[in-house]
Amino acid sequence: MNKPTLRCAALLTLVLATPSLWASDSQTSPSSQSSLSSHPSIKRAFSLPPAADLLYSIKARQRGITINGDATVQWRHGDSSYSLHAVSHAGLFGKILENHSEGAIDDYGLAPATFQEKRFRKEATSVTFHRDSKTITFSKGELSYPIKGGEQDRVSAPWQLAAQARSAPDKFTAGSQWAYFVTGRRDAESWVFRTVGRETLQTGAGAVDAVHFVKSPPKGDANQQVDLWLAPGLDWYPVRILFVDDDGDYVDQLLEKVTRK
Repeated sequence: MNKPTLRCAALLTLVLATPSLWASDSQTSPSSQSSLSSHPSIKRAFSLPPAADLLYSIKARQRGITINGDATVQWRHGDSSYSLHAVSHAGLFGKILENHSEGAIDDYGLAPATFQEKRFRKEATSVTFHRDSKTITFSKGELSYPIKGGEQDRVSAPWQLAAQARSAPDKFTAGSQWAYFVTGRRDAESWVFRTVGRETLQTGAGAVDAVHFVKSPPKGDANQQVDLWLAPGLDWYPVRILFVDDDGDYVDQLLEKVTRK
């Protein structure tokens, strides 16, 4: 696999990880953005979307090379547990990324126990949420973080967002901001989503009314942007995720089919 394709695989990891703790139910001005980088612990109502299998198409351009693929997401939950399994394929290279998140459902919503990621030609990594000692640890590196309640991983975060939006859709007005404390493969940081407004998307499932969110750029790169669209009429499932770099490269994941379970 050449370097552009490897870069695409890395970007797909961020995008599929498909956007911790909420910052505030009210609108938050840019001047208070720094306050969202802390590690708050706030309980809010949630309503989990129904279990489903979701199929997405992937279109990407990396350093002038166009790459097409697909992704599948298996979302399951019961009375006290959940699981998320996401697999991405890219053209002739086959499976380039596999993510798995599972855990309990507590007063905050999704409560991950483990997060696993396997990239193409890379060793698998894992994150463990030790609920007994209230500590988050990583299979790679020495970092650890406290568990205060509501922490997420890259895969579970958009579904926690969807669950809280299903419970209180009137609060997700244009300009409102929502924050999580989210773990990656080696560390964790605050993810902040700003609500842009409602838009109509053309998907494989037809025209879909969706709420558009913009995620704050990753630390160290203010020129990157991640956009997320959740569809109220489809139980707030993620219907599109778009990663755009400042040089015009992008990864675009669009819903093709939903099968409720």
